[in-house]
Amino acid sequence: MAVSVSWWGALIGLALAIILILRKLNPVYALLLGTIVGALIGGANLTQTVNIVVTGSQSVMGTVVRVLAAGVFAGVMMESGAANAIARGIVTKFGESLAILSLALATMIITAVGVFIPVAVLIVAPIALEVGSRMQISKLALLVALSGGGKAGNIISPNPNTIAAAHGFNVELSQLMVADFIPAVFGLAASVLLATLLRHRGQIATMADITANQDQAAPTGTLPSLKSAIVAPVLAIVLLLLNPVGNVLHVQVLEKFEVDAMYILPLAGLVGMLAMHQGKQVLAYTKAGMTRMTDVVLILIGAGAIGGLITTSTLPAAIVHLIKVSGISGTFLAPIAGILMAAATASTSTGVILATGSFGKAILAFGTAPLAAAVMVHTGATVIDHLPQGNYFHVTANAMNMTLKDRMHSVPYETLVGLTMTIVGVVMYTVF
Repeated sequence: MAVSVSWWGALIGLALAIILILRKLNPVYALLLGTIVGALIGGANLTQTVNIVVTGSQSVMGTVVRVLAAGVFAGVMMESGAANAIARGIVTKFGESLAILSLALATMIITAVGVFIPVAVLIVAPIALEVGSRMQISKLALLVALSGGGKAGNIISPNPNTIAAAHGFNVELSQLMVADFIPAVFGLAASVLLATLLRHRGQIATMADITANQDQAAPTGTLPSLKSAIVAPVLAIVLLLLNPVGNVLHVQVLEKFEVDAMYILPLAGLVGMLAMHQGKQVLAYTKAGMTRMTDVVLILIGAGAIGGLITTSTLPAAIVHLIKVSGISGTFLAPIAGILMAAATASTSTGVILATGSFGKAILAFGTAPLAAAVMVHTGATVIDHLPQGNYFHVTANAMNMTLKDRMHSVPYETLVGLTMTIVGVVMYTVF
């Protein structure tokens, strides 16, 4: 017998989960506890509550498999030094005359090729501080460039947040990456502009900042050559883009093979590893990649559970009715959901997972196209995902040798970068 949980029960469960996350309870337990409490308060019995949790968790298994597969690729890029080699190559190529652009672009590309944004900032931070000390650029400007560039790269990457957004609205990962490209370019431009305006505001970077907090994300030893380092990301991008091409052109071989991210990302990682002559490190790199993905997978399961609670409840219907009565365009539910969920959890990935799982059906009920919904939720999740309750805030503060007070000064500018991308995404899919 089907169960329908009351909207207020679901709302209480979601609010409880967010409050517990803010109180530093493990996010997985917070999400599961919120689901259980919300279901029971909303009218479900014990057996029905178990079914809600199990069904909701099962709904994210497709995303879980793809995220685990992406762990191979991420492990290779991070542990081999490929990401570091690419970052240094970009900065060297552009030179100090375009220092801020080169630093923002380096972080964007490193994140775009599958490196987590906190790790990308950790990789580029020593380079940024070194350049900043020579060019007399403030640490505030450097952080805005790095963080803004990372946000731009994050929405066009095969990272867990993009996988979750694509799977949540049943669109191809490559389609979403391509659709997010224009908002990402605007985000990069906003980062460079803001950082340029801030280059003399705040404490100037010094060489002492480099030694104060050594980059532990970058591998030690000799880095691979730039040519070998780009093999994995280039192969991944090319293969990902073949999927929609095969569907459009009806290429029989591609249609039969179904070039999914689950195949592409591990394959690209392994080929890249061989190109860098690191084949003997396959066990170490895959183990490191799996470790990095474990927390994401666990949060996915918890978010799937609370998504099951929301979709089982009358909350989506109540939201649709409320927005229709208020006269506000239902299109705005997508970016608003992304903004609020990411702000509550201070995480792009968790915010996207919660927004798609909890409000996906309500967003689509307004007639919003799945790809448009994915873009708006995804870009919205970058607006306020850098608040102090999350680890990104503290990791980047340490990377730039900044006090928490100084780190807070960059929050409004990072928000402007995310807001720029969100506005561009909304305009693209509502006006054009």
